[in-house]
Amino acid sequence: MRRIYTRTGDKGTTGIHGGERVAKDDIRIEANGCMDELNAVIGIVRSLLPQEHEWQSLLFTIQKNLMVVMSHVATPSAIRSQNPNVLPEDLSSFCEEAMDKLMVQIEDNGYFILPGGTPVAAQLQFARTVARRAERRLWTLHKQDALPEIILQFINRLSDLFFVMARYEMQQQNWTEEKWQSFAYKRKSAISSSQPRTDK
Repeated sequence: MRRIYTRTGDKGTTGIHGGERVAKDDIRIEANGCMDELNAVIGIVRSLLPQEHEWQSLLFTIQKNLMVVMSHVATPSAIRSQNPNVLPEDLSSFCEEAMDKLMVQIEDNGYFILPGGTPVAAQLQFARTVARRAERRLWTLHKQDALPEIILQFINRLSDLFFVMARYEMQQQNWTEEKWQSFAYKRKSAISSSQPRTDK
């Protein structure tokens, strides 16, 4: 009978690429754990969307790319060249292109919004926050063992993409965004324009 459990991690360590074992709370494991969580949240988003939805392909590609990224994060830089999984060169541009297509259809609101809304938008906002946490953990790891810059850029773009997707979803469903407060620069601009001019 095949068993899923190995008992090798019962002492608080886990294996990484190359055979080394590290503590389960090692920053490398923590960073990958965040990305694993992010991948799971994306899976939830996909489960809420119809199979024929235009985002299914986009999110599927992101999930696959995350798996490749995780394999590189699990590999110490000294042996990263031995990793058979190739990092796509367009990780960041892929996200940027997806954002650009959506942004031309989204109205500029000028204020911070509260996360929530439709189930899909709420989960996308959740994905955004997990991506930010993953990014923070990756930068901590990067200080100890340098990561490819493309990985750091990719995770940064992902959080932006999920925010844009959440706003687009709200707009498509005619769901009113809940405003927190106006952007500071917008307020300053409004105040300045309301002041009487003295430069006669």
